[in-house]
Amino acid sequence: MTYETVSVEKNGRLATLTLNRPQSMNAMNALMMREIAEALEWLHEEKDVQVLLIKGEGRAFSAGGDIKAMLDPESPMDIDSVMGDISRLAKALYTLPMVTIASVHGAAAGLGLSLVLGCDVVIAEENSKLAMNFIGIGLIPDGAGHFFLKERVGIPKAKQLIWSGKVLNGHEALSLGLIDEVTAEGKAYDYAELSAAKFLSAPLKAMIASKQILHTQHVHELERVLALESTSQSAMRRTKDHLEGIQAFVEKRKPIFKGI
Repeated sequence: MTYETVSVEKNGRLATLTLNRPQSMNAMNALMMREIAEALEWLHEEKDVQVLLIKGEGRAFSAGGDIKAMLDPESPMDIDSVMGDISRLAKALYTLPMVTIASVHGAAAGLGLSLVLGCDVVIAEENSKLAMNFIGIGLIPDGAGHFFLKERVGIPKAKQLIWSGKVLNGHEALSLGLIDEVTAEGKAYDYAELSAAKFLSAPLKAMIASKQILHTQHVHELERVLALESTSQSAMRRTKDHLEGIQAFVEKRKPIFKGI
């Protein structure tokens, strides 16, 4: 498959999905969201692939949604269409019949963090910056961010992380249970490859069967969360707080929110 913003490579039973907008720190515009969804759906049909490694090209895994694209007057973002692609992305990732590994360096923020948390194994460098930081622009997590956070850390801690938008380094994220392993700077991908090799030498059919048993019982919950995120995000996009948040981001100042 050929894409503009991502690439997919297959090497036997291992596939690698690379986010490839390095000039924007892999910030996700509408095209990238759609192409990630398409790539993950395509991988569902690749029955010989048993392990998927997801990484980002350049200085970061992903800085999240592309705020500049949200503000582009020449090409206004169709939020309903975008939320549809984000929902496709999250569901395809969660239901993949393979072991998924995220290799995180630099920023993994917003939708980028949702993508990371949807993976079975998360390996991050100690100087990574992980943040569910939608709150900074008056939005809510999407990409099943609510669902994946709850699975990882439980509801009380999920609310705290969502509401604060706190930026965590690798060690802080590990201590909270957000990720599974911390590496030195520049080593996440090496460790992810080693992890993939270990899985490929294990009885993967049995492991994937267990994953499907555990995940299948929660697919309906995931679908409900995605539907709620879509309607709520569309509503949040129309709030004055959101407009203030993105304007403050562009102007590099602290936003003044009023709860409206």
